[in-house]
Amino acid sequence: MSALFEPYTLRSVTVPNRVWMPPMCQYSAAPDGPLAGAPTDWHFQHYGARAAGGTGLIVVEATAVTPEGRISPYDLGIWNDEQVAAFRRITAFLKSQGTTPGIQLGHAGRKASTDRPWKGGAPVGPEAHGWQPVAPSAVPFDERHPVPTALTTEQIHEITGQFADAARRALAAGFEVVELHGAHGYLIGQFLSPHSNHRTDEYGGSYANRTRFALEVVDAVRAVWPEDLPLFFRISATDWLADGEGWTADDTVRFTAALRERGVDLIDVSTGGNASGVRIPVGPGYQVPYATRVRTEAGVPAAAVGLITEPEQAEKIVANGEADAVLIGRELLRDPSFARRAARELGADVHVPDPYHRSV
Repeated sequence: MSALFEPYTLRSVTVPNRVWMPPMCQYSAAPDGPLAGAPTDWHFQHYGARAAGGTGLIVVEATAVTPEGRISPYDLGIWNDEQVAAFRRITAFLKSQGTTPGIQLGHAGRKASTDRPWKGGAPVGPEAHGWQPVAPSAVPFDERHPVPTALTTEQIHEITGQFADAARRALAAGFEVVELHGAHGYLIGQFLSPHSNHRTDEYGGSYANRTRFALEVVDAVRAVWPEDLPLFFRISATDWLADGEGWTADDTVRFTAALRERGVDLIDVSTGGNASGVRIPVGPGYQVPYATRVRTEAGVPAAAVGLITEPEQAEKIVANGEADAVLIGRELLRDPSFARRAARELGADVHVPDPYHRSV
């Protein structure tokens, strides 16, 4: 029996295998108008192809809880009911293929209002559908980004409510997993790290204060997300900065243990994204050890990401107990049927749509 193709149950949801698709922005939604932020035909075929390819869980890309929370004007959002209706087509198809549909809810904070990556990814202003970003502190991400507006306490509470509203809409849209985006230097991660959080009130300074916003978002979402459905949290385990300058792996272990106590079921473990210009030792499986620490030291189920490209590599990660599942990113962009290929190589079974029976 292949460990990679064993089902995995969290609360009432059983994912058919451990080959999962992480959130990867497509920057392909309308920037304005009545369907701004709603998924399009591109999103339907993009996610549908990976479901038909046997992927066990698909976490839809970073979906903004408010228009100002989008990374770019072309990002998905779930701040209104028109968007909910458009998502239902996707979740229904994923379920028809046996794939568990998940969605990542996020707010980009100081990294918001940028152009699409293939256009350079530079910050954009109102003339290009952009807006003024907000953040925990008036500290820009780098020299290219504008100085963000520091959030007031009232605005922080408003955003917390927007996360809860987005979770309610995600349920109405047919999703079975919600993931909160606390990684890659976006708003929740900006609050966590002393590199980006210079506040002196109850949301800054000490570890307890810097984690307050994240925990309040978790509480607000868990209060409206059904008890029988799982809640994930994506975290950057380290800022890749010197000790004392940013968020660390030790912080992550401590924090994820607290997340489990508040009803988070699994940690999606990545790294980096909050500090520009840092050197990251990238290589096959380079982020897996951070997932292992969360799993073994914090006692929280964890999924691993980061240059996991081969079936045998993914199998070993799960079989050796380094992670409970693997999130396959770039390789699923290259090969929508990666899960089916992996199953063939590992001698396992995976869902194959009837029209594709010749491929077995």
